[in-house]
Amino acid sequence: MKRHHRPALVGALGATAALAMVVTMAPAQAATEDYDVLVVGKTTGFRHSSIDEATTAIMTLGEANGFTVDVWDPPSARSSGQPERTLETTPFTSAENLAKYETIVFVSTVDGTNSLNPALPTLLDASELAAFQGYIRAGGGYAGVHAATDTMHTVPWYGQLTGGGARFISHPAQQTAVQTVEDSTHPSTAHLDETWTRFDEWYNFTQSPRPVVRVLTNLEESTYNPGRNAMGEDHPLSWCHNFEGARSWYTAGGHTEASYTDPAFLEHLLGGIAWSAGAVSGGGDCVTWYEVNSLVTDLRDEGAISEKAATQISKQLEKAQALADAGESSEAADKLNAAAAQVRAHVSDKDAREALSGKVADLRTWQREIG
Repeated sequence: MKRHHRPALVGALGATAALAMVVTMAPAQAATEDYDVLVVGKTTGFRHSSIDEATTAIMTLGEANGFTVDVWDPPSARSSGQPERTLETTPFTSAENLAKYETIVFVSTVDGTNSLNPALPTLLDASELAAFQGYIRAGGGYAGVHAATDTMHTVPWYGQLTGGGARFISHPAQQTAVQTVEDSTHPSTAHLDETWTRFDEWYNFTQSPRPVVRVLTNLEESTYNPGRNAMGEDHPLSWCHNFEGARSWYTAGGHTEASYTDPAFLEHLLGGIAWSAGAVSGGGDCVTWYEVNSLVTDLRDEGAISEKAATQISKQLEKAQALADAGESSEAADKLNAAAAQVRAHVSDKDAREALSGKVADLRTWQREIG
């Protein structure tokens, strides 16, 4: 996508002074080019009071880190919106119009479709959704914050974009809880210790997205009262993955207004935005075992690689994943050398070989860094 710089939106940044600090990317992670971000705060259901604070924080982060921000948060019958900041008309007119943005950030965009009633209007109408899908499939970026998983419940594609079909289902009272940082190779978690304790509203989801995403942090239910719909030991709270050519990142934190003056959370948010925009990299860029195995299957089905080659490569990937799942990351990285050798030896189609080799290399990078 073409990168270009525009003046920031006109709008009062009255809460800027309230930020505890202006978080900037570390030199090793700093973006080399300016880029553009669209923040979507539009709601047609419950309105989170922290949306305005989140928008202010993202705009302030942009000023300090080289990205400019447009806002789509129009007033409606059920929402005050942000009339002084919002674009005058929907930016979701076409994929080409959205292509000016390196990433699109959905901030608690509740639309009231959690009843799964197909008759209810969704956050994006059919034409807007088509534009958004085109943007994602053209290599766009997506970052979701908090109730970004409590919208478009009747659009399965959106649930896959946010991560594995995991949708918000419930939350207990706001309280302090502990997250375990499972992956510190990502720019959004590199600054965190092994555990992260904070006060927020903790979401339960319809299912765990773990089988298809890279889990970054996991919520430890033994450290708080999860209420109904508790998920148990497997309770991802922040994750990322590559989806239909786009980078997708999500954090369930950010309900409270105080989140947006918390330096650790702001750095988490900044890392997610910058990564989803393709402005920074790290840890194999959220490659997953699911993604690479799916690529092998797709290339086989397309005839780009033989059944025999696909079987041999899949066996090496399975062995490497078993080692990774057992916590033996260095051994998994070594085993991926065998998968890479299988790709070089048995995939004759140049484009397929390069695509698959690149993803196996990303897996190897991830395992080496996490080990």
